[in-house]
Order: sequence, then C-alpha cells, then structure tokens
Amino acid sequence: MKYFTCKCQNTLFFDNSQCVACAREVGYDYETEEMVEITPGEKWQRCANGFDYQVCNWVVPAGNGPSLCPSCRLNRVIPSLSLAINQTRWAKIEAAKRRALYSLIKTLILIPSRKESQRGLVFDFLSPQPNQPVLTGHDFGIITLNIEEADDAIRELNRENLGEPYRTLLGHFRHEIAHYFWWLWFDDPKLNIELHQVFRGVFGDESVDYDAAIRVHYNQGAPIGWETSFITAYATMHPWEDWAETWAHYFLIIDAVETAQSFGLDNPRTCPLKVKDLEWTIPELPDPYGNQQYDAFISLIHQWSRMSPGLNEVSQSFGQRPLYPFVLSAKVMEKLYFVHCVCHHLPTATLSR
Repeated sequence: MKYFTCKCQNTLFFDNSQCVACAREVGYDYETEEMVEITPGEKWQRCANGFDYQVCNWVVPAGNGPSLCPSCRLNRVIPSLSLAINQTRWAKIEAAKRRALYSLIKTLILIPSRKESQRGLVFDFLSPQPNQPVLTGHDFGIITLNIEEADDAIRELNRENLGEPYRTLLGHFRHEIAHYFWWLWFDDPKLNIELHQVFRGVFGDESVDYDAAIRVHYNQGAPIGWETSFITAYATMHPWEDWAETWAHYFLIIDAVETAQSFGLDNPRTCPLKVKDLEWTIPELPDPYGNQQYDAFISLIHQWSRMSPGLNEVSQSFGQRPLYPFVLSAKVMEKLYFVHCVCHHLPTATLSR
C-alpha cells in the first residue's frame, strides 16, 4: 500500500475520507489508483455506502445518482444495522475488504459481482444466531464472513483456540478470495489440464476427501516438521487450504513490500537471506505461464527477506510479538512462485462461463 498526496501537499492514506490539513473531501479512485478530491458537481462522488453509512471511502463517477463502488457492489448481504455495533463491525470489514481488493486490482483483475457474471463473486456478512453458527468460508463464488471476526476480543480468542498466529480480517479476505480463484481457475480441470497437473505436483492432489482431512487435522494437528513444506500449520490440512494460505501470504508480501518502499523503509543494512543460495526447484509451467516471471519473483523475495527482520524488531520494541512469524522454506517459495505465475498469466475468460 502506498501513501498519497493531497492538493495541499499533505500526506493522505488509503482509508482517508478527508484531508486533516485542508479539510478537502477525498476518496480513492481504483482506476487511477489515486486519492481524488470530491467536489459537488464535479467528476467524482462518494460511493453510496460511504455517503449513507460512512463505511466506504471509494469514489464513483458523478452524475448518475447514488451508486456503489466496485468493492461494495460485491456485497450481497450486509450486517443488520438495527444493532449499533454492527455499523462499527461493517466499517472494519469493508476497510479490510478494500485493502484485499486493492492488491488484486493492481496485480490481477477487477473482480466482477455475481450480477455482472455468473462466475462473479459475492460476499455475505452474517451474524450468528442461537443454534445457528456462521462459518467463514467460500462456496461456489459466495464468500461468507462471520461479522464477529470484526471484534478484536472474539478474533483473538479464536486465534488462540485454533492456533492461528496470523488471524486478521484482511487475512480472512485474502484466504477466501484464494478459494474463489481456485474454483474459477482449477475446479474444472479441462480448462487448464497441464496447469492443473502442475498444481497437483506443487500442492498435492486436491481430490482427497476434504471432510476427512479436516477431522485428521483437528484431531491430530499439523505433522511434525510441517514448517519445511508449508507456510502455516493450517495449510497442512488439505491442498485447497495450502493453496489459500500460500495465496494469502503472497499478497501479504507484495502489499507489505509496496508499503515499505512507499515510506522509504526498503533499504536495510543487511540481507540475512540469500535466496539464490538455496536449493529449490522452479515448477515447470506450460506456456504461456513459464519462467519469465522468475526474476521478478526473486526480486520480490529478496526485498521481503531484507525488510521482515526489521519489522519484527520494531514490533518487539513496542512489546508486541513479531509481526512476521513465518519461515520461507524452499518448498514454500516454490508454492509462492506458482501463485505468482498464475496471478500474472491466467486468462480471465473463465469469468464468462
């Protein structure tokens, strides 16, 4: 995430709706990837969810009446606003979703809603009811999020109980969007036969029984030594979860690297990880998904390996746990590289099916 500049030269941030220096009304325009001024009767107006509920700071073209931005158009069910706490929850949820979509739009595509494509994406933000729990997850282009995850205390309790050291709203969105793209790209192996075989070579055979894998994972936990092949313990459960955790981690890295570069934090004194000295195998990807992306990926990993130790030290200087408690093993980098390649090369024609 980069920072932005107001017309008055004050710094603006991605979530700003107003400049604190000159009081200009501002919003984010996804097409230009810039913060723009909102002036009545001019080019931009605030997204309807920002105008009516103050939960969005993206803009839409002015003149067509209230309308939703590309992020808010993906919503199918929003939290019930009859409870005051739900507006606060919703605002946090939307902020995390916009950050997840920001990186996707820069790297990949603007995701259409289900109204725009039968393979589009929709979000249902639901509250659990007595005897009706809500499980966060993805199902055929529908992502459901338990809105209680927006409460820090509840999410922290879940984090401890489930042993997930990096459980965040943004992480939920990245993870579930990964499941959406797996469904979009790989659910029908005939669409990308060769690439589907490469996927299985990298992540494993996803046709193994998922429900059985869940039971094994929660009864026995992750296998000893999982860190040598997986980015998280949760990724060991099933190839689908390995893909989703790896995808989420890839977007964590590219977002963090862009942020560090934007704020001038990308020139540390040491480089503790020499990626090219590691023995790891690049997957053989069929054309046009081949290894032309290798140099870009290696550069990204080098940048991140230099930055992350410093971020950990800063966090611990505040008395907090390390921001980045992960190990990039050779096998994990192979998986990250696969995600990198398909994100840059897979066609979007599957959206029209």
